[in-house]
Amino acid sequence: MTVVALLGLGTLLGAALLAVAVRVLAPAGGGTGWSWPGRARGPGAEQVGEALARVEDQLRRMEADRQSATGGMAQQLRALQESQELIRGETARLGRALREPSARGRWGELQLRRVVEMAGMLAQCDFVEQPVLAGLDGPLRPDMVVRLPGGRSLVVDAKVPLRGWLEALEAGDDATRRACLVDHARQLRTHVGALSAKEYWAALSGSPEMVVAFVPADGLLSAALETDPSLLDFAVSRRVMLATPMTLIAMLRAVSYGWQQEALVNDARAVADLGRDLYRRLGTLSEHLSGLGRNLDRAVGSFNQTVGSLESRVMVTARRLGDMGGPGLAPPVPAPVVSVTRAVLASPDADDRPAWAAPDGPGLRAEEAG
Repeated sequence: MTVVALLGLGTLLGAALLAVAVRVLAPAGGGTGWSWPGRARGPGAEQVGEALARVEDQLRRMEADRQSATGGMAQQLRALQESQELIRGETARLGRALREPSARGRWGELQLRRVVEMAGMLAQCDFVEQPVLAGLDGPLRPDMVVRLPGGRSLVVDAKVPLRGWLEALEAGDDATRRACLVDHARQLRTHVGALSAKEYWAALSGSPEMVVAFVPADGLLSAALETDPSLLDFAVSRRVMLATPMTLIAMLRAVSYGWQQEALVNDARAVADLGRDLYRRLGTLSEHLSGLGRNLDRAVGSFNQTVGSLESRVMVTARRLGDMGGPGLAPPVPAPVVSVTRAVLASPDADDRPAWAAPDGPGLRAEEAG
């Protein structure tokens, strides 16, 4: 029960007590005289005493409830104040830590890793973290290299300046905040120029001539554009793409979709190669079957010639020998073979084979595979 409710209830009880006292102590004849409780005789004084006792008991309980509620509210206020002090201290420590280049770079790298994981990309397969590249002026170590379909690569850098933006958040007036935001935009412009001078694309074969500057928070880029609207045009002219988390997620999802299409094309090409190989092997097998059939036909012809020679040359002499007193039984003559082999009519022909089955054919197109 709150303090306001307790005070309201006390007011109502006081008004009710006053009404009871007026009714009890008023003269019976309607006069203007009063009979005080200490001098009164009769049941009216007892009723007033009982009512006063009940009111006193109720007020005592209300006071106890009020003190308990007030104590609980004070305890909650102290806990809230302690939480605010803790949050303020942690925020101040975080701000001081982000002013350090190493901590700032580590925070940007963690944010970048979360973004690529949200985009559904896999480490060492779709991207590589902090590889060492051979640059024109010495070794380079970008924060991430994203592998693109077709053997290409895209460099992503996450070392964005934060000092001006953090100072703007802590500024106590608009003029100081404005000056800090101008300094923040200047730092970001300088960072874009430094990234462009490194020329990461020259160290990667097949890489597009651009580098992605990852900005870990949308507020960082919007604060810089608030005071320097030409910053985006300057970055594009220097082949640097400023990307916030949402922008980079969309970009990486497009890259992931490209990888899926590349995988489909590779699978379709493999199926086409297998189909072409199978077609060639079926042709070879058909040629072997045709040759086997021709050999069987030649064997049947040779067998029939042998049978004919047996009938016309050998058996005639054997019969004459039997007529001249030789053995009376002539050897049986085998019947000739009249069956012929069936020709292989569906043998592949170079003139009617499909284009993808040719030895040097282009294979299946991507749209046919899909």
